[in-house]
Amino acid sequence: MRRNCFILIILLVLTGSISSVKAQERQLSGQAQISLITILPGEAPEEYFGHSAIRVYDPVNNMDLSFNYGTFHFDSWFMLKFIYGDLNYFLSIASFPHSLEHYRQRRRPVIEQALNLTTGQQQLLYDFLLDNAREENRYYQYDFLFDNCSTRIRDAMEAVFSGEVKFAEKPDPGLTFRELIALYVHHKPFDRFGIDVLLGNQIDRVAEPRETMFLPDYLMEAFDYASITIDGRDEPLVANTELILNIDNYEEQGNSFPWVSLFTWIVFLTGLLVTWKGYQAGVAIQRWIDVPLFAVTGFIGLLISFLWFISLHDVTASNLNLIWALPTHLIVVPILIKHSKPGKRMTIYFLATAIVSFIILAGWIFWPQYLHPAVFPLILLLLLRSGWITYYNVAAEKKFITSDL
Repeated sequence: MRRNCFILIILLVLTGSISSVKAQERQLSGQAQISLITILPGEAPEEYFGHSAIRVYDPVNNMDLSFNYGTFHFDSWFMLKFIYGDLNYFLSIASFPHSLEHYRQRRRPVIEQALNLTTGQQQLLYDFLLDNAREENRYYQYDFLFDNCSTRIRDAMEAVFSGEVKFAEKPDPGLTFRELIALYVHHKPFDRFGIDVLLGNQIDRVAEPRETMFLPDYLMEAFDYASITIDGRDEPLVANTELILNIDNYEEQGNSFPWVSLFTWIVFLTGLLVTWKGYQAGVAIQRWIDVPLFAVTGFIGLLISFLWFISLHDVTASNLNLIWALPTHLIVVPILIKHSKPGKRMTIYFLATAIVSFIILAGWIFWPQYLHPAVFPLILLLLLRSGWITYYNVAAEKKFITSDL
């Protein structure tokens, strides 16, 4: 509740009160300056990847505005709409000094790249932004990788200066989308685990230089390499770069200890011990390990299925984690609770689960999708428990037939 209230307050600052700043359609003076603003990552999940905005500063007209494509209406349905993929973001206009103070409070450094534009070019860009900020034009369907606060700025530059602005084939890190995302969450092991499990194999292709600009850091670097045509000559797009908000003791986070992998390996070792005890005692199903195992993996599979087949997200499709995290595992849970020994049909199900788990583990390095290392011990545990339950039931059935004869 506190977190929701805090986010709401922030958004009221950045949308509600900010919307009171009225940008008038006026002629920019010769002293005007338009800049790309890059806000470095913060600690909150919505701040992990940084942020981009455009600043329009004109001291003659007493104007200092921030154009922000990353705003949205926060309401009680926001999280559900976020999961479904119905993300209606919009361009807002804010007082830049007010926005800067907000980032000071959030302890996020801010970098300004003054753009090398003529007065006429600045007017064209300013007019484009004003038109984009109109109620009938300001909204767009947000896409984290391909249509966000950073890519909108890139697209705006290309739309206004068609053929005049040229982006080089840099930066070109040669990383997949998943690897690029990991650069910003490597210090948050549980967040990275969730991202790797819920996003599909479409993000496992190498991002082209232009596509890396979905990240504010890479958009900033792309502007450094870009050029603009002025009087028939190609000039650097960026005139100068300045750190306009320095935060003492701000440090990029290093790699964190792989707590998720440690946890899942502990779970597997616990399951291994339980299986050994069950072997000694002649017990197949151990509810306190089997029920959570199949319930959790089944729920993960249900979430993956929703994100793949129902939600509007593109990056959650073709998710091979669905092979091991089967939603049908949830159907098994009531049976595990009620019965200490599965019937013939369920024995076939456990056998199929064991076979599928073995295939995934055997071809681990060959799968076209990156599977998080913490998933390995979970699949191994599914193989162990399903294999043991199948073996016990088949052995018991053979023993029954033999004794009957």
